[in-house]
Amino acid sequence: MSENTHRNTMRTALITGATRGLGYALAHGLARRGWNLVIDGRDAARLRRVRDELAEITHVAALAGDVTDDEHRRQLAILARGHAGLDALVNNAGALGPSPLPSVLELDVESLIELLLTNVVAPVALIQALRGELKPGARVINVTSDAAVNPYFGWGGYGASKAAVEQISSVLATELATTRPDLRVYWIDPGDMRTDMHQAAFPGEDISDRPLPETRVPAFVRLLEEELPSGRYEASRLIARASDAAAANQLAAAGARG
Repeated sequence: MSENTHRNTMRTALITGATRGLGYALAHGLARRGWNLVIDGRDAARLRRVRDELAEITHVAALAGDVTDDEHRRQLAILARGHAGLDALVNNAGALGPSPLPSVLELDVESLIELLLTNVVAPVALIQALRGELKPGARVINVTSDAAVNPYFGWGGYGASKAAVEQISSVLATELATTRPDLRVYWIDPGDMRTDMHQAAFPGEDISDRPLPETRVPAFVRLLEEELPSGRYEASRLIARASDAAAANQLAAAGARG
Protein backbone atom coordinates (compact mmCIF):
# COMPACT_ATOMS: atom_id res chain seq x y z
CA MET A 1 0.00 0.00 0.00
CA SER A 2 1.21 3.51 -0.82
CA GLU A 3 2.46 6.20 1.52
CA ASN A 4 -1.03 7.75 1.40
CA THR A 5 -2.37 4.97 3.63
CA HIS A 6 -1.63 6.84 6.86
CA ARG A 7 -4.06 9.56 5.78
CA ASN A 8 -7.00 7.15 5.76
CA THR A 9 -10.01 8.87 7.30
CA MET A 10 -11.76 5.62 8.26
CA ARG A 11 -14.76 6.70 6.18
CA THR A 12 -16.13 3.87 4.05
CA ALA A 13 -18.12 4.11 0.83
CA LEU A 14 -19.82 1.33 -1.09
CA ILE A 15 -19.85 2.06 -4.83
CA THR A 16 -21.74 -0.22 -7.19
CA GLY A 17 -20.60 -0.59 -10.78
CA ALA A 18 -17.08 0.54 -9.94
CA THR A 19 -15.21 -1.20 -12.76
CA ARG A 20 -15.72 1.41 -15.47
CA GLY A 21 -17.03 4.87 -16.25
CA LEU A 22 -18.26 7.08 -13.45
CA GLY A 23 -18.03 4.37 -10.77
CA TYR A 24 -14.38 3.70 -11.63
CA ALA A 25 -13.52 7.42 -11.59
CA LEU A 26 -15.33 7.97 -8.31
CA ALA A 27 -13.65 5.00 -6.62
CA HIS A 28 -10.22 6.35 -7.54
CA GLY A 29 -11.18 9.88 -6.54
CA LEU A 30 -12.39 8.82 -3.10
CA ALA A 31 -9.44 6.48 -2.58
CA ARG A 32 -7.08 9.42 -3.10
CA ARG A 33 -9.06 11.32 -0.46
CA GLY A 34 -8.54 8.57 2.09
CA TRP A 35 -11.85 6.76 1.89
CA ASN A 36 -12.08 3.00 2.49
CA LEU A 37 -14.01 1.30 -0.31
CA VAL A 38 -16.34 -1.58 -0.93
CA ILE A 39 -16.87 -2.03 -4.66
CA ASP A 40 -18.68 -4.40 -6.97
CA GLY A 41 -19.03 -5.18 -10.67
CA ARG A 42 -20.31 -7.97 -12.88
CA ASP A 43 -16.98 -8.61 -14.65
CA ALA A 44 -14.93 -10.53 -12.06
CA ALA A 45 -11.61 -10.23 -13.91
CA ARG A 46 -11.99 -6.50 -14.45
CA LEU A 47 -13.06 -6.06 -10.84
CA ARG A 48 -9.89 -7.79 -9.63
CA ARG A 49 -7.76 -5.41 -11.68
CA VAL A 50 -9.57 -2.37 -10.29
CA ARG A 51 -9.27 -3.74 -6.76
CA ASP A 52 -5.53 -4.19 -7.20
CA GLU A 53 -5.18 -0.61 -8.46
CA LEU A 54 -7.12 0.79 -5.53
CA ALA A 55 -5.28 -1.38 -3.00
CA GLU A 56 -2.17 0.68 -3.76
CA ILE A 57 -4.00 3.71 -2.38
CA THR A 58 -6.46 2.64 0.29
CA HIS A 59 -8.25 -0.27 1.97
CA VAL A 60 -10.60 -1.91 -0.53
CA ALA A 61 -12.91 -4.91 -0.60
CA ALA A 62 -14.36 -6.14 -3.89
CA LEU A 63 -17.24 -8.50 -4.60
CA ALA A 64 -18.15 -9.62 -8.10
CA GLY A 65 -21.83 -9.92 -8.85
CA ASP A 66 -25.02 -8.33 -10.11
CA VAL A 67 -26.95 -5.85 -7.96
CA THR A 68 -30.20 -7.40 -9.17
CA ASP A 69 -29.28 -10.61 -7.32
CA ASP A 70 -30.55 -10.85 -3.75
CA GLU A 71 -27.66 -13.02 -2.55
CA HIS A 72 -25.13 -10.55 -3.96
CA ARG A 73 -26.80 -7.72 -2.07
CA ARG A 74 -26.75 -9.81 1.10
CA GLN A 75 -23.02 -10.41 0.70
CA LEU A 76 -22.43 -6.67 0.18
CA ALA A 77 -24.22 -6.02 3.46
CA ILE A 78 -21.94 -8.53 5.19
CA LEU A 79 -18.89 -6.72 3.77
CA ALA A 80 -20.26 -3.39 4.98
CA ARG A 81 -20.77 -4.85 8.45
CA GLY A 82 -17.18 -6.06 8.44
CA HIS A 83 -16.09 -2.45 7.86
CA ALA A 84 -18.08 -1.31 10.91
CA GLY A 85 -20.72 0.24 8.67
CA LEU A 86 -20.92 2.69 5.80
CA ASP A 87 -20.54 6.43 5.58
CA ALA A 88 -21.81 6.41 2.00
CA LEU A 89 -23.70 4.23 -0.45
CA VAL A 90 -23.43 5.23 -4.11
CA ASN A 91 -25.96 3.44 -6.31
CA ASN A 92 -24.06 3.91 -9.55
CA ALA A 93 -24.60 0.57 -11.33
CA GLY A 94 -27.21 0.79 -14.03
CA ALA A 95 -28.38 -0.34 -17.44
CA LEU A 96 -29.10 1.59 -20.63
CA GLY A 97 -31.34 -0.92 -22.36
CA PRO A 98 -31.27 -1.90 -26.03
CA SER A 99 -28.82 -0.19 -28.37
CA PRO A 100 -29.61 1.57 -30.65
CA LEU A 101 -32.23 3.14 -28.40
CA PRO A 102 -35.74 2.17 -29.58
CA SER A 103 -38.83 4.33 -29.58
CA VAL A 104 -41.42 3.62 -26.91
CA LEU A 105 -43.63 1.78 -29.42
CA GLU A 106 -40.69 -0.45 -30.38
CA LEU A 107 -39.35 -0.98 -26.85
CA ASP A 108 -39.41 -4.65 -25.96
CA VAL A 109 -41.41 -5.19 -22.78
CA GLU A 110 -38.84 -7.61 -21.38
CA SER A 111 -36.12 -5.00 -21.89
CA LEU A 112 -38.24 -2.45 -20.03
CA ILE A 113 -38.71 -4.87 -17.14
CA GLU A 114 -34.94 -5.46 -17.01
CA LEU A 115 -34.31 -1.71 -16.96
CA LEU A 116 -36.68 -1.23 -14.06
CA LEU A 117 -35.19 -4.16 -12.16
CA THR A 118 -31.64 -2.89 -12.60
CA ASN A 119 -32.14 0.86 -12.30
CA VAL A 120 -34.95 1.05 -9.73
CA VAL A 121 -35.61 -2.18 -7.87
CA ALA A 122 -31.96 -3.12 -7.26
CA PRO A 123 -30.93 0.25 -5.71
CA VAL A 124 -33.98 0.26 -3.43
CA ALA A 125 -33.34 -3.35 -2.40
CA LEU A 126 -29.69 -2.54 -1.68
CA ILE A 127 -30.64 0.44 0.49
CA GLN A 128 -33.00 -1.85 2.37
CA ALA A 129 -30.29 -4.49 2.80
CA LEU A 130 -27.86 -1.89 4.11
CA ARG A 131 -30.19 0.17 6.29
CA GLY A 132 -28.68 -1.26 9.46
CA GLU A 133 -25.13 -0.58 8.24
CA LEU A 134 -25.58 3.16 7.53
CA LYS A 135 -23.61 5.04 10.16
CA PRO A 136 -24.82 8.32 11.71
CA GLY A 137 -24.45 11.05 9.11
CA ALA A 138 -24.22 8.59 6.20
CA ARG A 139 -25.16 9.66 2.67
CA VAL A 140 -27.07 7.71 0.03
CA ILE A 141 -26.42 8.84 -3.54
CA ASN A 142 -28.56 7.60 -6.42
CA VAL A 143 -27.29 8.43 -9.90
CA THR A 144 -29.98 9.86 -12.15
CA SER A 145 -30.07 11.60 -15.54
CA ASP A 146 -31.62 14.54 -17.33
CA ALA A 147 -33.48 11.87 -19.32
CA ALA A 148 -35.62 11.52 -16.18
CA VAL A 149 -37.12 14.98 -16.75
CA ASN A 150 -36.67 15.63 -20.51
CA PRO A 151 -38.42 13.73 -23.36
CA TYR A 152 -35.52 12.66 -25.58
CA PHE A 153 -36.44 10.44 -28.53
CA GLY A 154 -35.47 6.84 -27.81
CA TRP A 155 -34.84 7.41 -24.13
CA GLY A 156 -38.29 6.38 -22.90
CA GLY A 157 -37.30 3.20 -21.09
CA TYR A 158 -34.12 4.51 -19.52
CA GLY A 159 -35.71 7.88 -18.75
CA ALA A 160 -38.72 6.25 -17.11
CA SER A 161 -36.45 4.16 -14.88
CA LYS A 162 -34.51 7.24 -13.81
CA ALA A 163 -37.71 9.20 -13.22
CA ALA A 164 -38.76 6.40 -10.87
CA VAL A 165 -35.37 6.63 -9.13
CA GLU A 166 -35.90 10.35 -8.60
CA GLN A 167 -39.37 9.97 -7.16
CA ILE A 168 -38.47 7.13 -4.82
CA SER A 169 -35.35 9.02 -3.70
CA SER A 170 -37.47 12.07 -2.93
CA VAL A 171 -39.93 10.03 -0.89
CA LEU A 172 -37.08 8.27 0.93
CA ALA A 173 -35.54 11.62 1.83
CA THR A 174 -38.89 12.81 3.20
CA GLU A 175 -39.35 9.66 5.26
CA LEU A 176 -35.82 9.71 6.65
CA ALA A 177 -36.21 13.35 7.66
CA THR A 178 -38.51 11.97 10.35
CA THR A 179 -37.04 8.54 11.12
CA ARG A 180 -33.30 9.13 10.52
CA PRO A 181 -32.73 12.89 10.21
CA ASP A 182 -28.96 12.37 10.42
CA LEU A 183 -28.94 10.69 6.99
CA ARG A 184 -28.81 12.51 3.65
CA VAL A 185 -30.32 11.26 0.38
CA TYR A 186 -29.09 12.72 -2.89
CA TRP A 187 -30.01 12.03 -6.49
CA ILE A 188 -27.52 13.54 -8.88
CA ASP A 189 -27.45 14.03 -12.63
CA PRO A 190 -23.80 13.77 -13.71
CA GLY A 191 -24.55 15.00 -17.23
CA ASP A 192 -23.21 13.59 -20.49
CA MET A 193 -19.90 11.80 -20.13
CA ARG A 194 -17.45 9.93 -22.33
CA THR A 195 -18.36 6.43 -21.12
CA ASP A 196 -19.11 3.03 -22.62
CA MET A 197 -22.80 3.46 -21.75
CA HIS A 198 -23.00 6.83 -23.45
CA GLN A 199 -21.26 5.41 -26.51
CA ALA A 200 -23.81 2.59 -26.62
CA ALA A 201 -26.55 5.21 -26.66
CA PHE A 202 -24.96 6.76 -29.74
CA PRO A 203 -23.46 3.81 -31.66
CA GLY A 204 -21.00 4.80 -34.33
CA GLU A 205 -20.98 8.46 -33.29
CA ASP A 206 -17.98 10.42 -32.07
CA ILE A 207 -18.53 11.31 -28.41
CA SER A 208 -15.01 12.61 -27.78
CA ASP A 209 -16.46 16.06 -27.06
CA ARG A 210 -18.14 14.73 -23.91
CA PRO A 211 -16.27 15.28 -20.65
CA LEU A 212 -14.50 12.40 -18.96
CA PRO A 213 -16.13 10.93 -15.83
CA GLU A 214 -13.21 12.18 -13.71
CA THR A 215 -14.42 15.74 -14.23
CA ARG A 216 -17.66 14.89 -12.38
CA VAL A 217 -15.99 13.48 -9.27
CA PRO A 218 -15.69 16.86 -7.46
CA ALA A 219 -19.50 17.15 -7.47
CA PHE A 220 -19.82 13.81 -5.70
CA VAL A 221 -17.11 14.79 -3.23
CA ARG A 222 -19.15 17.85 -2.30
CA LEU A 223 -22.21 15.72 -1.58
CA LEU A 224 -20.19 13.24 0.43
CA GLU A 225 -18.02 15.62 2.43
CA GLU A 226 -20.07 18.80 2.83
CA GLU A 227 -23.34 19.41 4.68
CA LEU A 228 -25.69 19.90 1.75
CA PRO A 229 -29.40 19.17 2.26
CA SER A 230 -31.03 16.08 0.76
CA GLY A 231 -32.31 16.65 -2.76
CA ARG A 232 -31.66 16.61 -6.49
CA TYR A 233 -28.40 18.03 -7.81
CA GLU A 234 -26.68 18.52 -11.14
CA ALA A 235 -22.96 17.84 -11.18
CA SER A 236 -22.15 20.80 -13.42
CA ARG A 237 -23.84 23.26 -11.05
CA LEU A 238 -22.18 21.81 -7.97
CA ILE A 239 -18.79 22.15 -9.62
CA ALA A 240 -19.53 25.68 -10.82
CA ARG A 241 -20.58 26.76 -7.32
CA ALA A 242 -17.42 25.29 -5.86
CA SER A 243 -15.33 27.17 -8.43
CA ASP A 244 -17.16 30.43 -7.68
CA ALA A 245 -16.63 29.97 -3.95
CA ALA A 246 -12.92 29.25 -4.44
CA ALA A 247 -12.55 32.37 -6.61
CA ALA A 248 -14.35 34.48 -3.99
CA ASN A 249 -12.07 33.13 -1.26
CA GLN A 250 -8.99 33.99 -3.33
CA LEU A 251 -10.24 37.53 -3.86
CA ALA A 252 -10.99 37.92 -0.16
CA ALA A 253 -7.53 36.61 0.74
CA ALA A 254 -5.91 38.99 -1.75
CA GLY A 255 -7.88 41.89 -0.29
CA ALA A 256 -6.82 40.97 3.23
CA ARG A 257 -3.18 40.88 2.17
CA GLY A 258 -3.58 44.22 0.43
